[in-house]
Amino acid sequence: MTTMQTVERPAVPPLTRPEMGLAGVGAFAAAGVGALGLVSSFDAVSAAAAEWGFTSPWMLPVGIDVAIPVFTVANLLLIRMDMALTWVRFVPWALTLVTCGLNVAAGHGMWAKVAHGTMPLLWVVFSEIGAHIYAVRIGAATGRRMDKIRFARWLLAFPSTFSLWRRMTLWEITSYTEALAREKERQLARAELREVYGRRWRKHTPHRTRVLLKLGDLAPAAVDVDPAPEPQPEAPKGEAPKPRGRSRGRKPSPKASRTAAELLTAAREVTAGWSDAEINAEKIRTALHCSAANSRTVRDALLAERAGGRRPVELEGAAA
Repeated sequence: MTTMQTVERPAVPPLTRPEMGLAGVGAFAAAGVGALGLVSSFDAVSAAAAEWGFTSPWMLPVGIDVAIPVFTVANLLLIRMDMALTWVRFVPWALTLVTCGLNVAAGHGMWAKVAHGTMPLLWVVFSEIGAHIYAVRIGAATGRRMDKIRFARWLLAFPSTFSLWRRMTLWEITSYTEALAREKERQLARAELREVYGRRWRKHTPHRTRVLLKLGDLAPAAVDVDPAPEPQPEAPKGEAPKPRGRSRGRKPSPKASRTAAELLTAAREVTAGWSDAEINAEKIRTALHCSAANSRTVRDALLAERAGGRRPVELEGAAA
């Protein structure tokens, strides 16, 4: 078995000074528009409070309008301390919906109701955008945020995408790129097991290998167990035995075998002029005419040599 390598995607470049200035202007304008929306709802909420018998009607709009930014800031602080509470982010939404409802009720016409209800809603929209940006940056720094899967993949391949999302969720694989790399290795290992054990490979594969394949964390690098040959019926007397044909679903035995050292030596010669990015299992398999399992093992050894200053790496026995 071989551990899958973690695939790191390139980091998002930091904002330039003009972009930072533009973001600051946008944030200031958003805060101003949101504040205007809260102030504009003061009269409508005060009138509703007076009808409900409040002795100080101004206390209701002030209390709601102050609570909205307070809970927004509390949500951002909880995200910053990695103690996020899901229900806290919905409190500003609930308070804003109350304010919007009171403002809509104060309007006399349809467009007046839309205008009265839209202004308070702006604050929550802008605060939700800010909270999303903050949460994404904190999640990227701590490695706790899980990447989203592209909508196009859900649309084009829903069953396999659901399985991919399920493994990401169960085993805390936060990187979508890493999950795709693991899925590719898992599919290659699954195809190799099918080549060796045939169509009923699940029945003949060792239980540990099946579990590792299901987890998607480790992929079989080589299958050491070869299925036992099927017994051939004895030929009647006087007839020459018929040559044994290829078993259905069985992988034919190779004509010649090469040791791991021979494979690695040949790989060094072939990849002498290759860059690190060009060294991959499929290209090595095509050049050396070896199995997919051995090509992945040789690939890992070559990359380890290059990372360690071309110090020779010893491999266990393998067959081409």
